[in-house]
Amino acid sequence: MKLSKFGFELPQNLISQGLNKDRHDCRLMVADSKTGKIEHKKFVDLLEIFNDKDVFVLNNTKVFPARMYGNKEKTGAQIEVFLLRELNKENRLWDVLVDPARKIRVGNKLYFGEDELVAEVVDNTTSRGRTIRFLFDGSEEEFTKVVDKIGQTPIPKYLERELKEEDNEWYQTIFAKEVGAVMPPAVGLHFSREFMMRLDIKGINFTEVTLHQSLGTTKDVEVEDLTKHKMDSEYYFIPQDTSTLVNDAKENKRKILAVGSGALRALESSVSSIGTLNMGEGWTDKFIFPPHDFKIPNCFLTNFHAPKSTLMMATAAFAGYDFAMEIYETAIKEKYKFRTYGDALLVL
Repeated sequence: MKLSKFGFELPQNLISQGLNKDRHDCRLMVADSKTGKIEHKKFVDLLEIFNDKDVFVLNNTKVFPARMYGNKEKTGAQIEVFLLRELNKENRLWDVLVDPARKIRVGNKLYFGEDELVAEVVDNTTSRGRTIRFLFDGSEEEFTKVVDKIGQTPIPKYLERELKEEDNEWYQTIFAKEVGAVMPPAVGLHFSREFMMRLDIKGINFTEVTLHQSLGTTKDVEVEDLTKHKMDSEYYFIPQDTSTLVNDAKENKRKILAVGSGALRALESSVSSIGTLNMGEGWTDKFIFPPHDFKIPNCFLTNFHAPKSTLMMATAAFAGYDFAMEIYETAIKEKYKFRTYGDALLVL
């Protein structure tokens, strides 16, 4: 499969700038890959599509304030540091992106806040990537508090606007628990407490996995041959109760809904030799693109994503390439909203 096959023109006015006042108040396209039928509904219509004992697999990852602004020693030049992942908790080593990168060299010190936090650059990783060590003598709890105070919610740059107070709440799912992501499960943002309660009353079984989504999920694919694209490794965890519930639903031929591409990748990264879900944890760099034989979920809930993105490719893998391109063509024609804060798509 070639990268160029996933290109299309996305009108700027279809990129959503924020959620509706009620999280669940968005549009939902329902696309049946077996019949080829496409329907236009509301997100709350999930109540009518799923039945008692069907399973919704949620990604409970929690976004942390990964974007920090500091100053370089001596020159005082402002530097943006984007925290990607913690490499070593004891030594406070982190993989980060820096901007502007040309000003940051190994050995430089960076100062954050009112000099509340100091970091030293210890290695180069990529053109914009660095490994830094925070020079902090306090406890882990104290360190986290300082990062929370200094850091900012890392809303996407494509929004081209300043961070708003409400972004701290809206750029987080209501079921977020496990800190470690730099971006939320986009479609999970549509679940409100009220709507989840209604689904619970209907008899839907909610279960959770963790997959800490990194910037690698949205980075540009730079090779035409998709088999040569390398995804960033992301930590995932699947608890025993999730494994048990999903395997029971699979055995009884119930609907198993992967809520977002993070949940989809976690499920497909932990499949046994007989096609059941294993409990466990690890790191996955699984890249899902067509064709892909899905072993665990039989339904997929996602947003409408950018052209040539790995997120769009996951949809194409689940729906089938030709049907996915029809879905996206229809979404543009019907003026669905795209990307993180956009409308939802259910593939059956």
